[in-house]
Amino acid sequence: MAITLANPEGLPKVDIYRQVAVATGSKLIFIAGQVARTADGAKVGEGDFTAQVEQCYLNVATALAAAGASFEHVARLTVYLVDWTPEKMPLFVAGVARAAEQLGVEPAVLPPLTGIGVAALAEPDMLVEIEATAVLD
Repeated sequence: MAITLANPEGLPKVDIYRQVAVATGSKLIFIAGQVARTADGAKVGEGDFTAQVEQCYLNVATALAAAGASFEHVARLTVYLVDWTPEKMPLFVAGVARAAEQLGVEPAVLPPLTGIGVAALAEPDMLVEIEATAVLD
């Protein structure tokens, strides 16, 4: 396995993701920010934060699969969140859980994740954008 995830002693315990990913593989995969659009460009979850998180994760999974990878190969996620407030965390977690259920992955073992609150994304209806870096052996 090219990725080992850990929550080392001395760092705050985070429930939703791991603080450190050690990558030993040699093939790097960089996934551009994915938004809540289907393959044909149709909007998903307009105004629904949870539905948009779910679709973003599903799109990341599709991109990973195209490169011969899956979420087990992801070393890092960056999540851009419009008008982020801590009150939205349960909605984010729900979207991740819904996507994880569809993908058959464990949502509680996410790689290092950085959430960045932003004023807006490329289009006014977009509430979330997720990019990923993966490593394969």
